Order: sequence, then C-alpha cells, then structure tokens
Amino acid sequence: MLLEDSLWMTKYRPKNISEYVFSNAQQKAQIEEWIKNQTIPQCIFYGPPGTGKSSLALALMPELNIDPYDILFINASRENSVDNMRNRITSFVSTMPYGKMRVVILDEADGLSFESQKCLRGIMEQFPARFILTANYPNKILPAIHSRTQSLEIHKLDINDFTAKMAEILLAEQVEFELDILDDYVRGSWPDLRKCINNCQLNSIGGFLRRPNSGNVSSQDYKIEAVELFKKNKFREARQLICSQIRMEELDEFFKFLYSNLDLFGKTPEQQDQAILIIRKSLVQIPLVADAEILVSATITELLNIS
Repeated sequence: MLLEDSLWMTKYRPKNISEYVFSNAQQKAQIEEWIKNQTIPQCIFYGPPGTGKSSLALALMPELNIDPYDILFINASRENSVDNMRNRITSFVSTMPYGKMRVVILDEADGLSFESQKCLRGIMEQFPARFILTANYPNKILPAIHSRTQSLEIHKLDINDFTAKMAEILLAEQVEFELDILDDYVRGSWPDLRKCINNCQLNSIGGFLRRPNSGNVSSQDYKIEAVELFKKNKFREARQLICSQIRMEELDEFFKFLYSNLDLFGKTPEQQDQAILIIRKSLVQIPLVADAEILVSATITELLNIS
C-alpha cells in the first residue's frame, strides 16, 4: 500500500459526486446540471477551511470525463509567482488537450499575489481552458477575476452530518469509539472536516479512539480561556494558548467569536459599539499580518481596555 493511501484524508476523499456530501441542495442541483451538460464554467469555490472545496473540484473531473492528463492542480499559496503563471500554466493551457478540454485547478487561489492575479486574468481571457479556483477569502481575489467566473460558496456541513461522516470513517477503519469522545473531536474541529479526520487518525491507537489531549480542546473553549487569561494579566499563558491553536485561515472565525461575545468586553451599548469598531479595524488588517497570534492578542488587549 502506498504511504498516501494510509492517510484517511486521502483515502476518504470523494472520488465522484455521489460520494460528496453537499450542504446546499441548490448547489447540488447546479453541479448536476453541469454534469448533465458535460461542461463547466470558470469557477471560484470559496468557504471556510476543510469544507470540501478542493474535493469538489477533483470529484467533478471524472464526472465531466476530463482526461487525467488534461488536469493541472496547483497549490497557489505555495506556487504563486508571476513566472509560474506565465511559464507553467501558459505552457499547459496553450497545448492541445488529450480529451475535450484542459482544466487548471488553483487551490488556495487567495494566496496569489496581485501581479500573479493580473497575469492569470490575461491567461483566462486568451485560452479556452477552464479554471477552477478555491479560496478561503474570496475578497482577496481581484474583482476582474470574479467577473469572469461563477462563484459558489461552499457552506460548512451541518454538525450532525459532520459527526455522521466522522463516525462512518471510524467504522470503516474498524476503530471503536465512544460518542462523547467523538463529540470532543467534532466540537474542536467543526466545520473543518479535514482537521477532524487528521486528529482522529492521529489519536486512533490499537483500534480505539482515545480522548483528545489539550491540543485538541474545543475551539470555543480555548477562545474563552484565552480571553480570561488576558483578563487576569497572564499574557504569556494566553499567547502560548493562542499560538498552539490558531491558524491564519481561522482568523475570520476568531473575530466572529469576538463579535458574538461582545459582553466579554463591555456591558453597555456604548462599550459594545466601541468593541465592534475595534473588531472591524482588526478584520481589515488580516491581509497585512504575517502572524495570526500577534493580531489576535493585540485585538483582545485593545478590547479589554475599553472603558
């Protein structure tokens, strides 16, 4: 067995649309219409991390009878230079396809630089290939590219469907589990199914799912705990906790938590209005920061100074 086949995330990635779990009936109907017509427009699939954007793009390929040699998959957050656009992508889309069309899947396309996106726009106009972009933050993609694509928001799975999918994988792997332990993993990962699958595989020892360690605490619990540590002036402990949990792609979720819990920072309407302005200012800074913990810690500190 190949090493990649032992990874649950790879093993249980949907191979076709019938294996893909849709959270939106209208989107499912749209995808089925593309398959029926055996065509696809230029697309942007966007939504939170781990909700199945890349999986959907890949599952569509056999349904549309795209030859594997006609598919170019690029992780745009790593290969995001202008030279990569001009050389690798242009050389791929400018040659004759083996089948009916060539398809470029740009995963995490919101990681492309401004100049790379300008170059991509020109390539999309010049060649008949199809482009499927995935993004966590669609606002980071140029309006000119949005106007040339159809955007589909990939919604997070209902938490019950999310839990059922994880239970299905554990049963298929013959891993015994208790429902309350599985629930701990779900609460700590939802809506990121990829994260939950990886955490469960990591902690499935000897055919049993063990209880998650402190590094897999509930997302909601760690955020509240971090705020409480800041309130107690335990800045080092608070920052260490945030560093151990947060990822750049989860910043939006953290700020949604802050917005949903304004009473942590002020009891009066005036204080909560101040909190909203601080949160909005920090949201604008997301594309400019290199470290998620710095922005979150600075924001919480400012929120706790509201008077």
